[in-house]
Amino acid sequence: MAVPIAILDCDLLLYGRGHRTLDRFKLEDVTDEYLVSMYGFPRQFIYYLVDLLGASLSRPTQRSRAISPETQILAALGFYTSGSFQTRMGDAIGISQASMSRCVANVTEALVERASQFIHFPEDEASVQSLKDDFYGLAGMPGVLGVIDCTHVTIKAPNAEDLSYVNRKGLHSLNCLMVCDARGALLSAETHWPGSLLDCTVLQQAALNSQFETGLHKDGWLLGDSSFFLRTWLMTPLHIPETTAEYRYNMAHSATHSVIEQTFRTIRSRFRCLDGSKGTLQYSPEKSSHIILACCVLHNISLEHGLDVWSSPATGQMEQPEEEYEQMESLDSEACRIRRELLLTHFS
Repeated sequence: MAVPIAILDCDLLLYGRGHRTLDRFKLEDVTDEYLVSMYGFPRQFIYYLVDLLGASLSRPTQRSRAISPETQILAALGFYTSGSFQTRMGDAIGISQASMSRCVANVTEALVERASQFIHFPEDEASVQSLKDDFYGLAGMPGVLGVIDCTHVTIKAPNAEDLSYVNRKGLHSLNCLMVCDARGALLSAETHWPGSLLDCTVLQQAALNSQFETGLHKDGWLLGDSSFFLRTWLMTPLHIPETTAEYRYNMAHSATHSVIEQTFRTIRSRFRCLDGSKGTLQYSPEKSSHIILACCVLHNISLEHGLDVWSSPATGQMEQPEEEYEQMESLDSEACRIRRELLLTHFS
């Protein structure tokens, strides 16, 4: 006698009609410790995400039942923080590996849609001054609006002919330009640049460059390392310091700029889908870029909720490829004048 086999359509599970959902997993039935170990975040944080993203993740169609926003968010967090579609994780919330993949896509797009809400420079004068004060408190560097750097995230090869994503280590990657504040919250994140581009080229083409060149952010500057050109709004270290003031400037610059390096390590540790320990992101450059940006949004939200300590050791390949570059000194005389004045005023 033939046994009938039920074939479940993943779309049917994801986009149900009305409010009928497949609620196999209840947050209130498990401990915070379990949630953190499986999905990387505690209960209240997950509840916040359900409130934030719920409307975007509830899309009524003509299908019969849907996976709840809560379950979709758990599936996505499980992938972001582990880097894999583990069978045990899907089993825990009662969905298949294919459904988990679709949940990740849905939650990723919902987070990307809200990126500007959580990743932005402060606009009011008091907040800008507070930003500068926080940076000054680190190492005595005045006028700092943010620290800037690039980091690479490895992805699968888009196709055999496209070499634009091959970085200096021979890996396919996205070169991500980011700026953070003194506590590591991201103020800007552009995650879509091909890995073959040098950091200075990424900045030259970035929206961030236009914002500062047009004076959107005034009366201060970013701090960048020697892979960038010195500009009126971007202070870089001196290549060969000679005077006491120049040494003091470089030391303050290095101590302040290290915040972005710590931020990269924190993001890499929390979101293991980015660190290479489970392999490269197996998506197109566009989808990979969105996943990275979604993790950046979650990073900022987690800081807002006081989740700024992550003790897991960093591993994997989300590292800046070693670049062979000459010192990027600017021919901009005004930028040189501003740096000299900074040296004389604050470090002599």
